Amino acid sequence: MKNQSITNHIDWISVALFITLVLMGWLNIYSSSLSAVTGDSTIFDLSQFYGKQLLYIALTFPLVLIILFVEGKFYEKYSSIIYTISVLSIAGLYVFGKSVKGQANWYSFGSFGLQPSEFAKAATALALAKYLSDVQVNLKLVKDQIVALAIVFFPMVLIAGHDPGSALIYIVFLVVLFREGLPGWYLFSGFAAILLFILMLITNNPYIVIGIATIALVINYLRSRLIERNIIASGIMLVLVAIFSFSVSFVFNNVFKQHHRDRFNILLGKQVDMKGIGYNIHQSEIAIGSGGWFGKGYLEGTQTKGGFVPEQHTDYIFTTVGEEWGFFGSVIVIGLFVTLVLRVIYLAERQKTKFSRIYGYSVAGILFIHFFVNIAMVVGIFPTIGIPLPFFSYGGSGLWGFTILLFIFLKMDANKVNEW
Repeated sequence: MKNQSITNHIDWISVALFITLVLMGWLNIYSSSLSAVTGDSTIFDLSQFYGKQLLYIALTFPLVLIILFVEGKFYEKYSSIIYTISVLSIAGLYVFGKSVKGQANWYSFGSFGLQPSEFAKAATALALAKYLSDVQVNLKLVKDQIVALAIVFFPMVLIAGHDPGSALIYIVFLVVLFREGLPGWYLFSGFAAILLFILMLITNNPYIVIGIATIALVINYLRSRLIERNIIASGIMLVLVAIFSFSVSFVFNNVFKQHHRDRFNILLGKQVDMKGIGYNIHQSEIAIGSGGWFGKGYLEGTQTKGGFVPEQHTDYIFTTVGEEWGFFGSVIVIGLFVTLVLRVIYLAERQKTKFSRIYGYSVAGILFIHFFVNIAMVVGIFPTIGIPLPFFSYGGSGLWGFTILLFIFLKMDANKVNEW
């Protein structure tokens, strides 16, 4: 059935939230970029970040129209092809990628660049939704679990070679898989591994970590009902914990790059470097803290105008919000993100097809982990890993990637009236 209008049945609440966040993002990019401007300049100056971002925003609207114009079933029918092209584009970075600050995760086109990892999230979500929506797939079966996890981890591993921070975003797909029937122990194991990793970094002693794990396993064993007790399984778990604990030091010192190690050490209080690797986060905390309850006023941020926060227009854009708009302005921005995520979840729950529902949950998860990690990063409770704030951080790839991710789902939602 052909659509009478490409905007028929579109969820205008989500569209309004999208437009609001994009415009607020540009206002903050404009403010954070003014410190670098000398002489006469207009908002359309393509030599400035805000001028380029305005161009990216302008190109976003025809992109949205194309997404809405395409028949809703297209994204399901060709999801495998989209995923394959996306994976190949990431793999191609190892040969044709341009190195920016030590990370070859861009294709260069003159003064502009394209980051394929920003588009891979939507492609992975489509491929995962397509596979899980197959009536023959059962996540209780190991073979189906392996395929589903491979769909997620294949692009994740390729991206990790260039940008470990962006690769971590793919962990959110485990929650989507859990929602669709993946055994809970996968999710539990993931959180346990993160906790053990942090404990190992804090104590730097595997025997202490193993001792804590042993106590926890014994308590759990004693509290379990007799029929649930399995001493062999507990023993295997303890062996895995021991292997993991002893491997953390090797991974941390030989796999992680120096700046990654420094950021973890600063976060854990094991290293103080306010003039080096810790300078960004220190200035970020000062900028946000100086905003107080109501902020210093738009374009009045002294830390922002002084250029004290490096890369403030990208990963640290929320510091401009905190300084100039204050606590209440920051709450409003966070509230808009939360509202959008909850709206997407609501729409996902009312989908008529499993494919659309799974994709919707993927969209909500990706948006949530991005804004949560970014804000946690700039306020100093998470290490700096280069995660952009959706619709706010400067960059065409990021803006278009999130736009494609969201509007493909809004097209699916609008098309549900044609579903049986």
